[in-house]
Amino acid sequence: MSDEQDKPTLTRKPLGLKRTVEAGQVQQQFSHGRRNTVVVEVKRRRVIGRPGEAAPAPEAEEVEAAPAPAPAPAPAPAPKPVAPRASENDSLMTRQERQAQLLREAEEARMAALEENRRRDEAARARAAEEEKARAEARQEQAAAKAAEPAPAAAAAEPVAEAPAAEARDEAAPAAPRPAASAAPAPRRFTPVEAPKRPEPKRPEPKAARGTDNRRQSGKLTVTRALNEDEGARARSLAALKRAREKEKRSHMTSSGPREKQVREVVVPDTITVQELANRMAEKGADLVKALFKMGMPVTVNQTIDQDTAELLVTEFGHEIKRVSEADIDIRHDEDVDDAAQLKPRAPVVTIMGHVDHGKTSLLDALRGANVVAGEAGGITQHIGAYQVKAKDGSVITFLDTPGHEAFTEMRQRGANVTDIVILVVAADDGLKPQSIEAINHAKAAGVPIIVAINKVDKDGANPQRVRERLLEHELVVEEMGGDVQNVEVSALKKTGLDKLLDAIALQAEIMELKANPDRAAEGTVIEAKLDKGRGPVATILVRRGTLNVGDIFVCGAESGRVRALVDDHGKQIKAAGPSMPVEVLGLGGVPMAGDTLTVVENEARAREVAAYRQEQALKKRTAQAPVSLEGMFSALADKAKVIEYPVVIKGDVQGSVEAIVNALNRLSTDEIRVRVLQSGAGAITESDVTLAAATGAPIIGFNVRPNAKAREIANREKVRFMYYDVIYHLTADVAKEMAGELGPERIENVVGRAEVKEVFPAGKRDKAAGLLVLEGSIRKGLHARLTRDDVIVSATTIASLRRFKDDVAEVRAGLECGVVLADTNDIKPGDHLEVFEVELRDRTL
Repeated sequence: MSDEQDKPTLTRKPLGLKRTVEAGQVQQQFSHGRRNTVVVEVKRRRVIGRPGEAAPAPEAEEVEAAPAPAPAPAPAPAPKPVAPRASENDSLMTRQERQAQLLREAEEARMAALEENRRRDEAARARAAEEEKARAEARQEQAAAKAAEPAPAAAAAEPVAEAPAAEARDEAAPAAPRPAASAAPAPRRFTPVEAPKRPEPKRPEPKAARGTDNRRQSGKLTVTRALNEDEGARARSLAALKRAREKEKRSHMTSSGPREKQVREVVVPDTITVQELANRMAEKGADLVKALFKMGMPVTVNQTIDQDTAELLVTEFGHEIKRVSEADIDIRHDEDVDDAAQLKPRAPVVTIMGHVDHGKTSLLDALRGANVVAGEAGGITQHIGAYQVKAKDGSVITFLDTPGHEAFTEMRQRGANVTDIVILVVAADDGLKPQSIEAINHAKAAGVPIIVAINKVDKDGANPQRVRERLLEHELVVEEMGGDVQNVEVSALKKTGLDKLLDAIALQAEIMELKANPDRAAEGTVIEAKLDKGRGPVATILVRRGTLNVGDIFVCGAESGRVRALVDDHGKQIKAAGPSMPVEVLGLGGVPMAGDTLTVVENEARAREVAAYRQEQALKKRTAQAPVSLEGMFSALADKAKVIEYPVVIKGDVQGSVEAIVNALNRLSTDEIRVRVLQSGAGAITESDVTLAAATGAPIIGFNVRPNAKAREIANREKVRFMYYDVIYHLTADVAKEMAGELGPERIENVVGRAEVKEVFPAGKRDKAAGLLVLEGSIRKGLHARLTRDDVIVSATTIASLRRFKDDVAEVRAGLECGVVLADTNDIKPGDHLEVFEVELRDRTL
């Protein structure tokens, strides 16, 4: 037989001897009028008893009899339910069904026992109460009999009135025997009053009657309910007990007078609404509004008040104020001072400064044993480099190499601010130059000691003594002349004098006693920052104090991040960087500005909070508008009408170079044309840069960067012009030419001669001819001319015809008379003056 023959069909009920199956059909209805008919089978367990064993009879329900006038004996205890014996039918039950049956039987036995105990206790309490009441009544009867012997009628009427109640009490319990008294009247029978019935818990019904009741109403049986000894009563929660204790404590507290007002410390920011201030003071908002009205400030609860007004309100209501500000979110470095006992010696930070092409990088290469200058465009340094050099005695010195070009003033200023010692490199054959003097001024402004390194002493024409004499002009007196400024003659090419230079640095550092605390959260300064294609935002950090570890969470300017990697000046990854150590930090959220401070914080939430606050402040500063005045408004309109703007988009390799380029281009601006930097930043040229340049018609200046493939595609489609440079002075020169080309050639007027109109003659039907007397210079045909009347220009025209007598001539000199016909004007009168000039066009230079 196949399995399909054993399955039930939809038209008839399945037949079988093992189990009884009830089959039916259920119709399911779905949306859009769809229906489905399914077969539902209900299987029931077959119960087969032993042969000759009768089915257990259902237990009779208890019916309480009506109260009878005669006292009824105590109710007999209810028989305990007998657990059915295990039979062969139990083998047909599953383990879950057997467990449920056992739990039900245990619960029924427990409930029956509880009910029996409850009835027994109630009967005992009722008997005790009746006995006590009977004794009390007997005592009252004896006292009443002694007092009522003269009036037997009243005594006889009393039992008559109490007879109904006594009969009712006799029905509930047997009467207690009363003590006989020889002097009292005949004994009377009293029955106790029936006690009020208490609500009884629902008893479980026998198994026979359970099928007629809805078992879903009784709830599920759990182990906790089965083992509960207090008849399933719900226990009070801890919160309810706590509330009850608090209520009891408050009820016991006696208040002799008004409650003392609680003084609170109210935190007040720069601005706050009246309702928020009322909430923090635990006062009514209407009371604060009333107080403000008394102060002459008609406000509502939703209006904002300043911190000073809030302080008046807090003080008036008897609270204490705590001022806070949005600036408190930011990190203040001046308040965080290290203990002197925790400071340890650190390496000196030395910045090399000087004029361009005086050998700064070559000198540093000679100290490091490297060749950095070979890889620089144009042979000049255009960004700050940070390196560490180990001396022969084992000491470490950190060097910062700054650019010498005039465009990198900000870089030199940053180098002077973060350094301990400045080495001023001056070429012995060139002397002091503008950037050398600027470096001296930066060092003096930062209060940093200077060591003069006179380089290129091996060249012909070198004169170190002239350099020392020129230093006197800037108040730098070297030791040879009785001063305190050290100077060393070196040669970066021949590598001579380097040991003396290192000794001078070590001596100056020993005098300064440089120390820092390495056992704290790190703080550092951004020397340079860039956007690397493979590594993302990268910043060169000079650690000032503390130790920077991999995994630290930090804030750097308006950017936050986590240290993913630390790379030293040799390109090796390290785990930690101590004070005075320059490292490259990976893991920033964006490119910070050069000169920003890096601070390690406790968690990411704090880092994001500080970074968001600094970004908000930077946005406010960028979008802040100066106070508008009438004069300023008209001058701005006049400038906008006259000044030509030259828009550019600038992208560079590092943030410091971009900053220098922007400043250099801004210095090219004149009263006639000015540079407008639409966007600047570090990193490759992207699609957004090309789109912005295409919308404004601006060229894109790339300094040591190139566009990506997508940006090149958009640039070719939109005809955007790229300008690539790797040397900054080439960039400034080309942009200056571009700006001059925007203005066009310069127009210069050269006056050739002047003449006076003596007479006016008609010339043809519409033209007029003027008879002139040449006063100065000469008058030539085809030149530009201005006709003035009483020193007021009447018209600007050209000489169309020039005749002397009847002959056409090309030129008439001073002292002679001639006749001219002016083009485009006939407004000529005797006495007017004619000024003849020629125009010269010259190329503009900025």
